[in-house]
Amino acid sequence: MNIIVCVRIMLKSALGFALAINVMLIAGIEAQDLNSENLPNSGEVIAVPNDLVLPTPQLKKVHGVVLGDFEPDSENGEFNPPITLLIHGGAGNLAGLEDSSITQDFYKTALQQALDVGYSVLENNGSAMDAIEATIIEMENSPLFNAGRGAVLTSDGKAELDAAVMDGKTLNAGAVAGVKKIQNPILLARSIMENSDHVMFAREGAEEFAKENGFEFIKNKYFITDRRWRTYKETQAEQKRARKLGKKAELPEAFKYGTVGAVAIDRNGNLAAGTSTGGTNYKRWGRIGDAPIIGAGTYADNRSCAVSSTGIGEYFMRLTIARDICAQVEYGGANVLDAADNVINDRLTSLGGDGGVIVLGANGSYALVFNTHGMFRGVKQEGGNSYVAIFGE
Repeated sequence: MNIIVCVRIMLKSALGFALAINVMLIAGIEAQDLNSENLPNSGEVIAVPNDLVLPTPQLKKVHGVVLGDFEPDSENGEFNPPITLLIHGGAGNLAGLEDSSITQDFYKTALQQALDVGYSVLENNGSAMDAIEATIIEMENSPLFNAGRGAVLTSDGKAELDAAVMDGKTLNAGAVAGVKKIQNPILLARSIMENSDHVMFAREGAEEFAKENGFEFIKNKYFITDRRWRTYKETQAEQKRARKLGKKAELPEAFKYGTVGAVAIDRNGNLAAGTSTGGTNYKRWGRIGDAPIIGAGTYADNRSCAVSSTGIGEYFMRLTIARDICAQVEYGGANVLDAADNVINDRLTSLGGDGGVIVLGANGSYALVFNTHGMFRGVKQEGGNSYVAIFGE
């Protein structure tokens, strides 16, 4: 029996109250006027300090949970893994949230909404792919996460979005990078998987494919919330100050992370994984991270596991994080927690990288592992755990 390394938690506030507040927050953010360059201050609720310090490797922690060792059905001898959905909303230094229980509730409510939407697909005998798609759409549409609406901005003040999906049964995959006009990039990634001979399209080519396949285009300002715009302007000013002094400006730690992702297993025992992101704050235009790179930020194989990653993409690409975890499970016989722990807390940290992963095994065991201050995450499993969390609880 695997060891539980993370304590189960329950939401502190009643769901109905949290839902009401979350609706108010989103409504307040979405009502902003983005027509002028100097956007008005909308009284943003979420305050993130600008003086956060990058934690040293010695301070890194790992948090995770694994359940598993499910036995075959005693009547027919067949293995029936429980339907399961895992989600994440990004990992990083989230110290700015620790002292605000109200702000934490906003995020937990949004996580719970996404978790419930995706899990209902599985409950109604939907596929793992349908479940992760529904989950990620919910998170892309929320202004709280760095994906879709609410994405961080490039150095030229635009949102450029990446996404990927992978089917564990067929090993088919689809990915999109650098799109600016597609409301839900995860839908385009799936369309590429199902309606083309290729795995990835980028930028203008991706949007031309989207046009040919009936996607509607939206203006880029849809993705830009007041909070992200203010962060962009503050970062821009800091970059200018640093250049005058001949120094390199460090980006605020809280804004270096952010991705949303989901992994699921359905009643047929099929796995699927998906990831969507706005990338890193103030990235150079055209920069592509790990999220749409199959084997780095996203991977699924029924013979091993499904993985969605979050962190500094350059490290995840160099280490092929997602595929490494699944390879340890498939070829080395490791359980998902041990494999994820090794990759995140050993290989990744050895290069100085930070981040986390959600991992779901073919037998229904799972792990949520990160070496940062926190990771927005949630899990819901038939007959097992159901929770959302942010820090090490």
